[in-house]
Amino acid sequence: MPSLSFQIPPALRERRYALFWSGMLISMAGGQMQLWALLWHISKLTGEPIFVSVIGLVRFLSILVFSLFAGAIADAFDRRKIMFVTQSTMMGTAIALSLLSLSGQINIWHIYLLTAIQAVASSFDLPARQALVPNLVSREHYPSAFSLSSIAANTGSIAGPALSGLVISTLGLHWVYLINAGTYVALLLVLVLIGHVAQSHGVPAGSPRVISRKSIAEGIRFILHQPIILSSMILDFFATFFSSANTLLPFVAHYILKVSVQEYGWLSAGQSVGAVTVALLFSQRAHIRGQGRLLLAAVACFGLATVLFGLSQSFFMALFALIFVGASDSVSTILRNTIRQIQTPDYIRGRMVSINQIFFAGGPQLGEIEAGVVAQLFGVPAAIISGGIGCVLTVIAVSGIWPQLLHYRGDEPAPGGAAG
Repeated sequence: MPSLSFQIPPALRERRYALFWSGMLISMAGGQMQLWALLWHISKLTGEPIFVSVIGLVRFLSILVFSLFAGAIADAFDRRKIMFVTQSTMMGTAIALSLLSLSGQINIWHIYLLTAIQAVASSFDLPARQALVPNLVSREHYPSAFSLSSIAANTGSIAGPALSGLVISTLGLHWVYLINAGTYVALLLVLVLIGHVAQSHGVPAGSPRVISRKSIAEGIRFILHQPIILSSMILDFFATFFSSANTLLPFVAHYILKVSVQEYGWLSAGQSVGAVTVALLFSQRAHIRGQGRLLLAAVACFGLATVLFGLSQSFFMALFALIFVGASDSVSTILRNTIRQIQTPDYIRGRMVSINQIFFAGGPQLGEIEAGVVAQLFGVPAAIISGGIGCVLTVIAVSGIWPQLLHYRGDEPAPGGAAG
């Protein structure tokens, strides 16, 4: 039986992507520290699930309002320079949270306002960042790069929440926000080191780059004529809408499992443990067969693992369920990103990502509101379990409506004009 050996993933052999990946790894760890500290902070300030869930609404409204415009910006202008502005803005919000917490003057509206500012910056950051990745690696290394991007996000999600609990218990909440501000410096430095990155703007050299309703509509039409991409976005939206219960984790930790803030930190990192493990395996694969069936199976497992989490009465069962949630979600994320980026021309990638951002951010953010309302009415376990069931039903529905996704292998020719 052949032994499994790991090699340096191909995308990391390309210097500029390796630098970019390193910066994202540090920045995402800080971002995850802040996210889970915010949820903990709000739960301690208010004691009500619905107030924690409002964070999801604040984020989603920002994305809904600005995302399409942000995608057009990412296609028309230098994506690296856009990231300079967005990353600097998010660093400023983290500093403000730290100073307000340190002074003892912070109120719930401060958190909502600063979260909204950060969400607006993130709405512009994500299309530029994801569309920049294919500009940093050769086409044959796309799957490796997207697997590594998943590893960066989820490794940060492992270290971030665990460190968040440790820092809160030893140094205080304001230090979590301050440390996150420092991590943005690493990514800003990387953006300087990688230098100019060539990209296609879809217009002749020297022509004006115009942001208009026409350019936004072009991105929407592109998605509507790509059934594999469209169905995967809809699958992502409804699956995460039903199975999003991250904002309920503090209440599971407090009132059901009755664990400490340190154990809450490990539970917060559980999904990312599973996600990184799967992403490491995928980063070694040159080709994945039966991608459509695998994607649908992964989302179904995501729902079943959510049900198991809702039924959990012990720390270790809950941790196992969350690892299972993360592993299945990682498979889905890697497959979806690879398919979309390969089949999308460079000049329209920012708009594709911005439309996708509404789906993959809207699902969990609105889902957090739904989970908070159901938890308020029927209890936390009922909210989580019913969401997992809804996720499984979504897989069945999407399979029936878009059989193209069910039968997608991954070796079909890309649509015309999809060169990177």
